Amino acid sequence: MIQESRIAPTADVDPLATIGDGTTIWHLAQVREHATVGPGCTLGRGAYIGPGVILGSNCKVQNYALLYEPAMLEDGVFIGPAVVFTNDEFPRAINPDGTLKSADDWHAVGVTVGMGASVGARAVCIAPVRIGRWALVAAGAVVTRDVPDHAIVAGVPARQVGWVGTAGIPLVRAGDLYRCPSTGITYREVDGRLSPASTET
Repeated sequence: MIQESRIAPTADVDPLATIGDGTTIWHLAQVREHATVGPGCTLGRGAYIGPGVILGSNCKVQNYALLYEPAMLEDGVFIGPAVVFTNDEFPRAINPDGTLKSADDWHAVGVTVGMGASVGARAVCIAPVRIGRWALVAAGAVVTRDVPDHAIVAGVPARQVGWVGTAGIPLVRAGDLYRCPSTGITYREVDGRLSPASTET
């Protein structure tokens, strides 16, 4: 059954944006031109989705998060309150001759977030970086380099402090494996990467 999207009267959604079925956009959120917000998403109060930014299905972008173009979120991504995705590697307001920079004077780079990943409140992701599938970025972290699938990163700058399963709960070491306390799924680490070793307890 197709559900209609719900857009608050105070939200600013550009007519050239694409909004999926069942998506909810709350007060004062802004979705810019050519952005794509997939079905079943939620955009919180004051969230900003830049021009051409792409959100997959069932993403949650919490209050006052700022996702600057050309960010791309795969399905099921969680973005916490006041998260910022940058897009300028060498920010300046003016050129060396003192003239105001225009859109032609710099090249935007984006943050990419893999399926099921979560980025905690007030984290800052410095583009261009990729947050891996099912990864977890701790609140307040500053991400300056790519985050592997299933990794937990924290701090300034962010560094890996553990592994996390698809349930969002940190994995527990069990001999040569890592086990999810919630699902019972076990994982194996090989060359700094995690992959499932089982699918059930």
